Amino acid sequence: MIKLTIDGLAVTVPKGTSVLAAAKAAGIRIPTLCYMEKYNEIGACRLCLVEVKGMRGLLAACVLQASEGMEVYTNTPAVRNARRTNLELILSNHPQDCLICDRNGQCELQALSEEMGIRQQRFTGEKGTYPIDRSTLSIVRDPSKFVLCRRCISVCKQVQGVGVLGAVERGFDTIVAPEADSHLSDVACVLCGQCVMVCPTGALSEVDNTDAVFAALNDKTKHVVVQTAPAVRVAIGEEFGYAPGTVVTGKMATALRRLGFHAVFDTDFAADLTIWEEAHELVTRLTEGGTLPMITSCSPGWIKFIEHYYPELLDHLSTCKSPQQMLGALAKSFYAEKTGVAPEDIVMVSVMPCTAKKFERARPEMVGDSGVPDIDIVLTTRELARMIKSAGIDFTQLPDSEFDSPLGLSTGAAVIFGATGGVMEAALRTAYEWVSGETLANVDLKEVRGLTGIKEAEVSLPGTDITLRVAVAHGLSNARQLLDKIKQGEADYHFIEVMACPGGCISGGGQPRPADVNDFDALRMARIQGIYQADQDLPLRKSHENAAVQELYDTYLGEIGGERAHHLLHTHYTTRGKYPRQIKQQ
Repeated sequence: MIKLTIDGLAVTVPKGTSVLAAAKAAGIRIPTLCYMEKYNEIGACRLCLVEVKGMRGLLAACVLQASEGMEVYTNTPAVRNARRTNLELILSNHPQDCLICDRNGQCELQALSEEMGIRQQRFTGEKGTYPIDRSTLSIVRDPSKFVLCRRCISVCKQVQGVGVLGAVERGFDTIVAPEADSHLSDVACVLCGQCVMVCPTGALSEVDNTDAVFAALNDKTKHVVVQTAPAVRVAIGEEFGYAPGTVVTGKMATALRRLGFHAVFDTDFAADLTIWEEAHELVTRLTEGGTLPMITSCSPGWIKFIEHYYPELLDHLSTCKSPQQMLGALAKSFYAEKTGVAPEDIVMVSVMPCTAKKFERARPEMVGDSGVPDIDIVLTTRELARMIKSAGIDFTQLPDSEFDSPLGLSTGAAVIFGATGGVMEAALRTAYEWVSGETLANVDLKEVRGLTGIKEAEVSLPGTDITLRVAVAHGLSNARQLLDKIKQGEADYHFIEVMACPGGCISGGGQPRPADVNDFDALRMARIQGIYQADQDLPLRKSHENAAVQELYDTYLGEIGGERAHHLLHTHYTTRGKYPRQIKQQ
């Protein structure tokens, strides 16, 4: 431990601590813009400058290591003036379109300008102007709004192991872009949206589909239905002042009805259905032979990742569609027959925590026999919140209501799909009882919970000689480690769950952004706790106990894994390669 003083306050911290972290531990806030703990500690923005007695000039606190006896000053006239000047220089090359920007009111650059009392633009001159990249269905990239903090570059390369973003050109002309200033659609971007989550400005955002949903709701010839993913219910409340992790399922269902949807379904129903099909698929591979380890297929960013980077391992994937696509397929078939509405007149809207879901819904494999897609429009959690506010709905005052039957009935096992390890745990709850014939007394498989990058567990199945060896990875750089072990023949697992986003869907690219990217893990844990609380609060906690799913098989699908179930609920995957299109030459 070392001792230093910050603004006259004695502080004791472990050796190796940065001045920025030491100040935070002492309750002293130093502003930052580029800093992202562990991943982007580069001192680029120069907003965390401090004065240190005996040292020349001002120093960046994020990369300055605290030392014994150091005297640090964070609020001197020189420090305040330098920070303000540096921020004004950043603003001098930034669009002044805050009122129409996606991040208006939630922009870190805007918040810092307010904090430092900037009321005029002292520096004017040339501004960089660049075309907006709208080449994908998921993410919009506006190079003119980058502040060159490089947080998106770091999360893409280090957390996700993808690395399609980088600093292009030099000096004043520097922008963040894929190689050779190409479009996101030209490279092997998996569209996970983690870059969007850490971007401090409006340089990266999701494609906005709210107008398309409003148009559908106002079209009297269309029957518009909606489904909501498990992770949405523990995060959307943040957009209306609730604490992270607050479960607002009932209010969300009511808000959707007030927006005008004809039916409000729960993706959790399809998550239960996924377990019936996926657990059956796993048991079949274990007992009759098949490619092992089997890997889950619920996360579209993960699926795109393996298609691009490990196509030789596609046979390991479960053939199950994601719950979003399963429910969409049922809406355009089972529900269409039940209500007498033609599939082409049904508009299926999904509310997802994920930007990659916008890509998934447009995959050619996701079109039914009637020639219409399973899903028509995907909204992120943020987009739904904007729609609710735009419609003048006071979310906090809404009464609770339930989802519509039968595609709205679900168990706790379906809810935990929203957290890393949840799909694995839900599948094991069912596989255990189906294979052993015994009741699983303790359904909480805590070994696969939490934010450890790769988690492992073993589950013995009574009455058999099978001990299931499972692994869970979240964040694609962790998935890479498991895939490399499979390629090298070192993966002694039966079943692997992969989620593209750190923490799972609870921190998907379409969720409410963190107020501070350096407290992201605390936010993730709060949402995860909300997920498991929702699981515990439900009367049924195993997917195979969902009577509505059983009735669906009895009256419509037939046997589990049978012809109709396989036709509606399963799919195949595509080898994409690392360079989906030839990068254009400048």
